[in-house]
Amino acid sequence: MWDVNYAYSKEYVMNYQLRVLKTTVLLAGAAFWIGSANAAPLPAPVTFTTTTVAPLADEAEPFELAPNLRRRLVAYSANVAPGTVIIDTAHTYLYYVLGDGRAIRYGIGVGRQGFTWSGVERVTRKAEWPDWIPPAEMIARQPYLARFTAGGEGNPLGARAIYLGNTVYRIHGTNAPATIGTNVSSGCIRLLNADVVDLYSRVNVGTKIIVLPNHAAVATIAAPARASAPQSYEMRSPGIY
Repeated sequence: MWDVNYAYSKEYVMNYQLRVLKTTVLLAGAAFWIGSANAAPLPAPVTFTTTTVAPLADEAEPFELAPNLRRRLVAYSANVAPGTVIIDTAHTYLYYVLGDGRAIRYGIGVGRQGFTWSGVERVTRKAEWPDWIPPAEMIARQPYLARFTAGGEGNPLGARAIYLGNTVYRIHGTNAPATIGTNVSSGCIRLLNADVVDLYSRVNVGTKIIVLPNHAAVATIAAPARASAPQSYEMRSPGIY
């Protein structure tokens, strides 16, 4: 009886020790795995890069006006009083006559085919950042036009407007510099915004405006045949630009 109990007890102890050994091995393995995981290097952080898209060709640089259309002081003889404005629609130039054989010449956009005109008017009104209300004749031709556009950068009249007599025509700015030097309007005369601001500062209500239809008329009225060819002078007045 004692031998049986002893054998049973011995077997129980051995089984217990075996279970303890297995548990110890499992715990050691788990500890090793956890330690290895903690010791492993962290993955490299994800880096996001921003790709810069190159501007389109027509956006890379601002529009550059042709040299002959840039505002400049030129030799110009005219049988008119200083302060008179002469518009050469055929060559898209506007001259502000200074006298003494000189004038400031501006590049302009003029009326498209069928909308050019000529004559003599006087300035009746001036406006800064004017509102635009298209005349009835224009709405009849282009019924999709807005009936009113408040003054501002998006206004087709640009930064300034100089109103001519009782007509629907104006000398005004433009937000489309590429139209300078072209036949584009319904009869109005357009300048770069910087140029119309300059001209606006020089003319007054009552200033005489002569609109000539072709170069021959300009030559007859404004440039004697014996006059030398127009030439550019260095502009020293800071107000010119």
